[in-house]
Amino acid sequence: MDTVALTLVIIGALNWGLIGFFGFDLVASLFGGPNAVLSRIVYSLVGLAGLWSLTFLFRDSRELRGNK
Repeated sequence: MDTVALTLVIIGALNWGLIGFFGFDLVASLFGGPNAVLSRIVYSLVGLAGLWSLTFLFRDSRELRGNK
């Protein structure tokens, strides 16, 4: 689950970078506009992944590396 969440967070960060630097929303252009159902699903999944990733801040660093 952590890997999926991190992947989605990276996708979201890259999309926001494209919006910030070039005014280009890759997710919207791939899935039919910012209000299209598929775009909203992707945006929602990225948001949920961001919330999940907050838990990384509160975990023991050894747990994150797999050294329990």
